[in-house]
Amino acid sequence: MTDSHLNNSTYAVQFYEPSFYSQWNKLVYNSKNGTFLFHRDFMDYHQDRFQDASVIIFKNDKPIAVFPANKVEKTIFSHQGLTYGGLVYSAKLKFHAVLEVFKSLLLFFESEGFNTLQIKQLPAIYSSIPNDESNYLMFLMEAKLIRRDMLSVVKLSEEVAFSKDRKDGVKRGVKNQLVVKNDNLFDDFWNTILIPNLEDKHDAKPVHSLNEIKLLQERFPNNIKQFNVYRNNELVAGTTIFITDQVAHSQYISGNADKNQLGSLDFLHDFLLKTAFKNKPFFDFGISNENQGKQVNSGLLYWKEGFGARSMTQDFYSVPVCNHVKLNNVML
Repeated sequence: MTDSHLNNSTYAVQFYEPSFYSQWNKLVYNSKNGTFLFHRDFMDYHQDRFQDASVIIFKNDKPIAVFPANKVEKTIFSHQGLTYGGLVYSAKLKFHAVLEVFKSLLLFFESEGFNTLQIKQLPAIYSSIPNDESNYLMFLMEAKLIRRDMLSVVKLSEEVAFSKDRKDGVKRGVKNQLVVKNDNLFDDFWNTILIPNLEDKHDAKPVHSLNEIKLLQERFPNNIKQFNVYRNNELVAGTTIFITDQVAHSQYISGNADKNQLGSLDFLHDFLLKTAFKNKPFFDFGISNENQGKQVNSGLLYWKEGFGARSMTQDFYSVPVCNHVKLNNVML
């Protein structure tokens, strides 16, 4: 055992290092539950803000799983810079193997002096096939549920049924001759709408700076797209969409002061749901939670549900790494 390496009879666990770049990305690409957020070119854009503690797990010198992570003192987080996380692996890995891999992961973190693991689970819609092994492992290890967020999701294979308010908004957009363009012009949206709105309403800033989102879109042109709404060639609203195999997700949504009068956001999402992403399985509006998941912004939720979105949850767990012992003798 070294500072960054643990072997047992079956698995070898190592901290990620740049020499693993290709192996890591290939595994993510071929996994059942990986998205472009786990690609190293996405994860590393904010490496100056996080101490990376990502792990790659090998069997017979072949990578079989990765765990995107960062560290803060003696706690390991499934990466705090990502919307979701957890163990990423191939559909070929059956439950018993997943259990043993996860146990090896915890043994490794224990050997490195960490005492707690916090996991931000992957919402079910982001995996191409069933992916709840981790939820069951959390139960076995008596992990503590520390937060639960509520996503608003539209199943696009079903008929998208808008409420009267949303239909009226779309009609206002048509009347005002609005135009939606996937032009990937981030500058005006960030500087004239998104940043001022977040500052004014929430005293906050976008998670991604303008330069960061432009860099990421350059790296992932098929996964990050900017849709802007114009009236007489003037920008009035927009949204930044993160696109995975299963889901189109609104990372940012914002409109100018006239958005309700113009119907700009309703008109925009009518286009997204019924045209741009109609062939995706799901559209994820994201959360409407505040106060660490314990409260819901009712106005925001009302707006999302008006497009036919309904709720699903994302769980956050904390577990002592020593609880790997609770994974012994599970299989009869």
